[in-house]
Amino acid sequence: MGIGGIGGLDREAHVAEGTGAAAAPRTLAEALRARGDEGLAALLRARPDLLNPVPNDLTQLATRAGTRGSVVRALERLDRFALQTAEALAVAPDPAPYPVLLGLLTGDEGDATIGAALPGAVALLREQALVWGEDDRLRLVRTARELLSPSPQHPSPTGLGPTVAEATSGMSPGRVQEIIGAAGLAATHDPVSAVAALTGLFTDRARMGALLDEAPPEALAVLDRLVWGPPYGEVTANPAPPVRWLRDRGLLLPVSARTMVLPREVALHLRGGRAHRAPEPVAPEVGVLREHRPQVVDSAAAGQAYTALATVEELLKSWDKGGPQVLRAGGLSVRDLRRTAAALDVTEQVAAFWLELCHGAGLLASDGEADERYAPTPAYDDWLDLPPAERWARLVAPWLASTRTPGLAGGQDAKGRALSVLGPDLDRAAAPEVRHRVLGLLATLPPGAAADPETLFARLRWERPLRGAAGAPGAGGSGAGGSGDEGAGPSLPDDLRSRLARWSLAEAELLGLTGRGALSAPARALLNLPLAEAASPADEGGGVEESVAAERAATLLAPLLPEAVDHVLLQADLTAVAPGPLRRPLADALAVLADVESKGGATVYRFTPGSVRRALDSGLAASDVHAFLAAHSRTPVPQPLAYLVDDVARRHGHLRVGAASAYVRCDDDTVLGEILADRRSAALGLRRLAPTVLAAQTDPASLLDGLRAMGYAPAAESVEGDVLVTRADAYRTPARTAPVPVPDGPPAPDATLLGAAVKTIRAGDRAATAVRREPSAPAPAGSLPRTSSAETLATVQAAAMTGSAVWIGYVNADGAASQRVIAPVRVEGGFVTGYDHTADEMRTYPLHRITGVAELADDQV
Repeated sequence: MGIGGIGGLDREAHVAEGTGAAAAPRTLAEALRARGDEGLAALLRARPDLLNPVPNDLTQLATRAGTRGSVVRALERLDRFALQTAEALAVAPDPAPYPVLLGLLTGDEGDATIGAALPGAVALLREQALVWGEDDRLRLVRTARELLSPSPQHPSPTGLGPTVAEATSGMSPGRVQEIIGAAGLAATHDPVSAVAALTGLFTDRARMGALLDEAPPEALAVLDRLVWGPPYGEVTANPAPPVRWLRDRGLLLPVSARTMVLPREVALHLRGGRAHRAPEPVAPEVGVLREHRPQVVDSAAAGQAYTALATVEELLKSWDKGGPQVLRAGGLSVRDLRRTAAALDVTEQVAAFWLELCHGAGLLASDGEADERYAPTPAYDDWLDLPPAERWARLVAPWLASTRTPGLAGGQDAKGRALSVLGPDLDRAAAPEVRHRVLGLLATLPPGAAADPETLFARLRWERPLRGAAGAPGAGGSGAGGSGDEGAGPSLPDDLRSRLARWSLAEAELLGLTGRGALSAPARALLNLPLAEAASPADEGGGVEESVAAERAATLLAPLLPEAVDHVLLQADLTAVAPGPLRRPLADALAVLADVESKGGATVYRFTPGSVRRALDSGLAASDVHAFLAAHSRTPVPQPLAYLVDDVARRHGHLRVGAASAYVRCDDDTVLGEILADRRSAALGLRRLAPTVLAAQTDPASLLDGLRAMGYAPAAESVEGDVLVTRADAYRTPARTAPVPVPDGPPAPDATLLGAAVKTIRAGDRAATAVRREPSAPAPAGSLPRTSSAETLATVQAAAMTGSAVWIGYVNADGAASQRVIAPVRVEGGFVTGYDHTADEMRTYPLHRITGVAELADDQV
């Protein structure tokens, strides 16, 4: 294109990857073949989708790396400057020399920062097989060029339009000659040379400047509106004089009868040679909003962690008898969500988070019954028995890996259906990556520093400008807006990635991973990050198992949590004050004997006739209640409370309810007379069977509730006449496993898999590219070798004796044909055993399945 103004490029200072004495690669496969094993492993690590299944050879790997789906995934994982580099290559000549690429990014004036960052961006694109070739012939893979190149339907992220040659491809030769004449160029004999002359004019800085000096001011104003994109403009059938002046000289070229376009060469001249208005070679810094002492942050985070544990326990305890019903389409109804939010005294959005957290940790699930309901799982009981710090770790570790996004609840999916909490459509594969990255960026700040959210979101958008963006390649647009240029960028503050980041900050604060907006020490341990003050080399984090990291986090959190107490303070107003979190047995017993009145730093319990009766119904006697209160109170048992217990106990069980349909018996017939005379007993259908027995037309449970509503304290009895003890047995679902996060593409391969994959690809490539001796009758290209059985046997026996390798065609039991390079070591019993260079292992092949054999050239394996 002839872009000038490289700005003093020190070409010798740029070290090109892959330079050497070998010939320049002609294809991507050849470029991959020239890489070392570590280079191939880096490609497969960065693009794990290429491993499924493992390619047979490097040609297949190169083909797979150029498919649309794989290229789109690779582009989505580029940072902004690497993406801008790819976008610049998409509008550069193909192939493009390195100086041309640098000129497109720095412009005529040059930019030292861009010049320093560009080699790294090109190396990254090369590593991911998006760019190949030496520095004098850089090539963007064809699929990426198609995704990022400008077109009328999908403008380029750079805001540039088509070249002069592309825009004039359908223009008549006479019209092209008129344009070059109006532009002051000599007429030519053919359209090709005419277009070349016009392109030369537009890329010549001096002549182009002289031409624009003649332009009317109004014409220059038109160009100013189009220069940074979009480059297309609507015109009338009779355009204004400034537009006609530009059209006549080819500065605007017609796309249709009503649309004109600014040619790419003209726009680059007006931009000073830059493809982007604002290249961003350096990642934005995450700013500090405020700073606190690390101890204050850890204390605040620990307090919130304790609140999180209490909230989860309160939520699941309220569903101990079985929670709300599951919607037919799955999930929780809006009404039940509102009730849960009111019970927890939080907003519906926060209630949705706690519900999804319990579900993700495996503590809450549906029971799977015909009348399906939500209920705690058996894992919840095991979770309750753990120390508080370990319970916290069991919550936050699944949250980090979860793909559930409760922030989407209440919205609609692409088909207009409502998204419900615990429903099937709240998984977003990018959520775990965003959570880890948000906390990782917080960890880059000094201990105790809270991040400025806007700068944090800006950093995330720089790192993944296309992730979750409406204009991402393959998501309805060919990457338009990926560069972040004004008027062309989809990376809006409300894209999915930014919303995930905002929710992650709020959820981390709710869980106690952060305190006052800053990352806590337990959170650093959970993320395998170095601690602010490492006590030993083992505390430096990084690379340890997730379970070990969770244990370290729990160990750091445990001293910060309030210590559980084993006593309460009884008050004369029938209340008990718990001065801190109660130990598990005491808390469970007190929850039966009293009702929670208020929470906070100290929990207040209130004793009522109903709560005392609940304790007696659970099997306790009045003496047991008195002993319990005396043993666990640091203050004397108040007389009003003792009287309340004795009064309820005296009346408890005085009436007996059994099954007739139901009956009531009492030794005091006057009490039965009072019940019959009470109008409120009419609905129970009572009648006297004997002086001490009443029969009822309702079931025992309803009779018990009815008499208690009338102010009596009846007790249920068994068929033998004994008092029936009713215990508050909790309802649990069958054993359930925690939901598995939805993967964001294939999992990252480990070192063992990478090593085996590279070895397999290399072996297959050696077999596919092995040079064979020419047979007397050449076989068609791509066909298996064909030899007679006698020739096959003689050739493999000779190879076994000399230790040489041969090329064979083989058909397996399933009828699949393949080509292999083997080194025979033994031929007997109708089988040949040898080292298979394709599979890189010893194998045995039946001779009757070998279609033919050929010797390799002397310089081959």
